[in-house]
Amino acid sequence: MSITEQAVLDQLARVVSPKGVPLTESGALSRISVTDGKVFFSISVDAAEAPAWEGVRTAAEKAVRAIPGVVSALAVLTAERRPGASAAPARPTVVAQSGAGTPGLSVAPPRHGIGRTAPRSIPGIGAAIAVASGKGGVGKSTTTINLALGLRDLGLRVGVLDADIYGPSLPRLCGISEKPQLNSAKKLIPIWRFGIAVMSIGFMVEDRTALIWRGPMISSAVTQMLRDVEWGRIDVLVIDMPPGTGDVQLTLSQQAPLRGGVIVSTPQDLALIDARRGVAMFRKVDVPVLGVVENMSYFRCPNCGTRADIFGHGGARQEAERLGVSFLGEVPLHADIRALSDAGTPVVEAEPEGEHARIYRAIATAVRDELRARAAVA
Repeated sequence: MSITEQAVLDQLARVVSPKGVPLTESGALSRISVTDGKVFFSISVDAAEAPAWEGVRTAAEKAVRAIPGVVSALAVLTAERRPGASAAPARPTVVAQSGAGTPGLSVAPPRHGIGRTAPRSIPGIGAAIAVASGKGGVGKSTTTINLALGLRDLGLRVGVLDADIYGPSLPRLCGISEKPQLNSAKKLIPIWRFGIAVMSIGFMVEDRTALIWRGPMISSAVTQMLRDVEWGRIDVLVIDMPPGTGDVQLTLSQQAPLRGGVIVSTPQDLALIDARRGVAMFRKVDVPVLGVVENMSYFRCPNCGTRADIFGHGGARQEAERLGVSFLGEVPLHADIRALSDAGTPVVEAEPEGEHARIYRAIATAVRDELRARAAVA
């Protein structure tokens, strides 16, 4: 059954806003997106009014899901302070232990300093780590999925969240074309591929759709994807962050209960400048930096075996030493990594005994060991 935008609007007209008028007349409702039975919309309000609107958001989602033929519905509540308005006082947050984890990977909760309050834990998630880059085009998403597969090969239960709203890559990297379903609790069920749980905003929108969202909309959407997903029991959730170090990245770092961050960079000076910003971003919000990965570190000719340092070499290692963080490893520039990623089967899965899979597993081992070491001294 084809779902029309008007059918969604008719249903949302039954939801009453805090203003006492139907949601459709409140002026807070965004444009509605309907694709293959999946409905997405946002509700934009002033930050001071956000608590009163949370029940409206829940009611709106419930109302839309009741429409015959709707597969899933996601309503995002976005809240911004009006110019000149003072910030609302932060509400106390209680962090509970999730109880999930694998023996030997006991990860202590992070300490929170200036600019970072303790986010609520995600039920079932033992540890969440973020993979970030100061700029785009450095192979962050490819590193993310192969790191996740490397952690899987270490015997951990792994999930991956594609939080790169502007350019979600995991559906393509994992060869996933199906859409997630809802369980009886109206939570999204992640799609399992290669033995890991995968969730991406790319599952909700067409790959040709441009998401032109403001920062608060993105932060709200990612937060709901973290908490409105039935992850089950996951030892490590790997989050593919948007590139850059702006307001969106800072907000995500503050809202997700991160145990650490991994920075991906290429060797050249321009990328290293942005890598420094990535390290500074994590430190600003008191997220431990697990280390730096140098991607596209060198090129070895598949025919003659000659090595060429196309982007330079070793810059990320030197930068990691200068910043006092671990160097996790270097990944070569190779056509197989690119081709297999484009084909939807990452190299760790496609060639598990190959040289590149061994490199990614070594990086995964270093990340796991960093998590363990930080737990031991926390």
